[in-house]
Amino acid sequence: MANPFLVNAAEVLRRPGTQKDIAVQVPLADLDIADDPRFDDDAEVDVRLLLESMSDGIVVDGQVSVPWHGNCRRCDEPTGGVSVSEVHELYQRTITDPDAYEIVGEQLDLRPVARELVLLDAPATPLCRPDCAGLCPTCGINRNEATCECEGPPADPRWAALDQLKSVADGDNDTP
Repeated sequence: MANPFLVNAAEVLRRPGTQKDIAVQVPLADLDIADDPRFDDDAEVDVRLLLESMSDGIVVDGQVSVPWHGNCRRCDEPTGGVSVSEVHELYQRTITDPDAYEIVGEQLDLRPVARELVLLDAPATPLCRPDCAGLCPTCGINRNEATCECEGPPADPRWAALDQLKSVADGDNDTP
């Protein structure tokens, strides 16, 4: 099976300023990502890149996006979305930039870049929405859907000494 992330860059390398568009949709399995609970096994990775040659290499700009799913870290409700990762990478034949990827022969292997972005940018602890109120720590009700009459969580006994000190300090402030 041909590697869709292996790009022949011979025509781009011939003259600085030459550009080449890459637009592919590939299965997540092509990135060697398996058994990650954030992604469905049949998820498609959308890769849209622009390759532009320079005198010392090729600049790769664009986006890699993949759908993800999970449970909200505050309310434990199912949530999901699409992770969109910005790509700004440099490929060089002779590596002079420590962050650059190597051009092997006249080919760019975009798989390491795409794999890294998909794994790092998809949320590991997602939120269903930025203002999620979460679950009540006392009764467990979802505060996004209803309100409860519970008081705040019980005081932590480890802070009792400081609470006593605070009450003494507050008492000292009241005396002239």
